[in-house]
Amino acid sequence: MLAPVTVKGQVTVPKAIRDHLKIEKGAQLDFKLNEDGSILVRALKRSALFIVGLLKRPGRAAVTVEQMNRAVADAAVERHQRSRKQK
Repeated sequence: MLAPVTVKGQVTVPKAIRDHLKIEKGAQLDFKLNEDGSILVRALKRSALFIVGLLKRPGRAAVTVEQMNRAVADAAVERHQRSRKQK
């Protein structure tokens, strides 16, 4: 699908794509420029309601606060390392 770029550098996401990704007014898009020159665009759908029920896993033991803190720290290190590789 083609989408023209305006003088201000704005692009309208085609309706079929907005509908498929459930992109609504106020949604944010995340752009990533790949080494080969291609662009990856992700629709971010993060609201308080988005996380409801996310952590409940029937049959799995509850995770401790320490385990959660470690997972967050590990993810931060990984993200930092990825960002340094892109520079």
